Amino acid sequence: MKFHPEKLRISDQRMKPFIDAEEIWGYIHQSAPGKNRILEIVAKSLEKNRLTLEETAVLINANDPELVEEIKQGAKSLKEKVYGQRIVLFAPLYVGNLCINNCTYCGYKTSNQHMKRITLTHDELVNQVKTLEDTGQKRLILVFGEHPKYDANFIADSVRTVYSVKSGPGEIRRVNINAAPLDIDGFRIVRDAKIGTYQIFQETYHEGTYWKVHMGGIKRNYEWRLTALDRAQEAGIDDVGIGALFGLYDWRFEVMGLLRHTNHFEACYNVGPHTISFPRIQFASELNIDKNHLVSDYDFTRLVAILRLAVPYTGLILTARESSAIRDEILQFGVSQIDGGTNIEMGGYANKKENEKQDIDFEQFQINDNRSLNEIMEELIDHKYIPSFCTSCYRSGRTGEHFMEFSVPGFIKRFCQPNAMLTLAEYLEDYAPAETKAKGEKLLEEKLGEMEENGFKEKLKEKLRLVKDGKRDLYF
Repeated sequence: MKFHPEKLRISDQRMKPFIDAEEIWGYIHQSAPGKNRILEIVAKSLEKNRLTLEETAVLINANDPELVEEIKQGAKSLKEKVYGQRIVLFAPLYVGNLCINNCTYCGYKTSNQHMKRITLTHDELVNQVKTLEDTGQKRLILVFGEHPKYDANFIADSVRTVYSVKSGPGEIRRVNINAAPLDIDGFRIVRDAKIGTYQIFQETYHEGTYWKVHMGGIKRNYEWRLTALDRAQEAGIDDVGIGALFGLYDWRFEVMGLLRHTNHFEACYNVGPHTISFPRIQFASELNIDKNHLVSDYDFTRLVAILRLAVPYTGLILTARESSAIRDEILQFGVSQIDGGTNIEMGGYANKKENEKQDIDFEQFQINDNRSLNEIMEELIDHKYIPSFCTSCYRSGRTGEHFMEFSVPGFIKRFCQPNAMLTLAEYLEDYAPAETKAKGEKLLEEKLGEMEENGFKEKLKEKLRLVKDGKRDLYF
């Protein structure tokens, strides 16, 4: 069939399905691009312009290793332009693993009789948060199975509990959510608990595959999930995160689906998603999938670079599903957030024993980067990245459309690097072993030395002195 883009739907409507498989495949099935076209598109992105579906498909179809390398280097340059050398850190905290869905790729599926079902009590949640605070964490994402018990009120109560916990100098300053889709009233309840980002992954944008891998439960409703974050936007949650689980269907289609989702938000709400995630299938208890679409390391690093070029101002999240080696490589190509010191076993942070292997019968899937938070902090510092626990944009109202007003002209970089430096200084004073502290202080001096001598630099130096004197939670 000849592809006629002019005949396809050209406008979006709120809370209406927006994925057109013919449209996506039409772009992907274009003829192979020439080198000049690839370089033109990379150059456009380096000017901080978001790419179209057609342009993104051109990058996807660049299979020559030399051209793939051009794409990766372009992504690396773009990341440094927009985000500088900072990497935001967070930790996932699993609150409950009850689930009514039956997803073939997930250990939480209702048919898995080996899974030990747990919902943290109030006191258990508090202990988990204290343990995380005592390592230096400031940003959490709360994860819930999809079950009637975990309704909007339960989620909101959990968020309020987390914010209330203080341990020594520790506190959680931003709580994000990964949970089931809600109706508009439900999203309003969660919004009022002062959440950060509400994250819902479509898993796969290909409807036929979606039906195949979701065997039961409310999650089987493709459209209800696809439009979930529209309902969040309607409820006043303008900070949302999307994602696809790579390995369920053709990775090229999923990349295009993520971009199409981004287009939809921008057309309807004047703001794209705050973050995009791209978890890759890993081992899970009773995993049962068609393995024809598993993504190789080569294609995985490549698709991350393409996403970075396609959406210059959207945060990209890489999780501990991936090994430390893959994470260290992909950080170069556009990732702006990673988790550190991750434990996805129910109750695992407070109960973990040194060198104890995590129990897969408590987990949604297997993680492959088991490094402690400080090990990751030190490695980032060794590679001249600035580890960041910054939450200033969220707490200053720079979210949603307001975030875009700041970020698109490039102002966010001006805020982000100094704020990252301040949160790193806090960590070094409160939690870092002596060796990490020495390395971190050297890095801060280097970054200060790279800044222009002006009034802003003097303000930052003064705030860093105040952190040394015991002041906390300082930001621009």
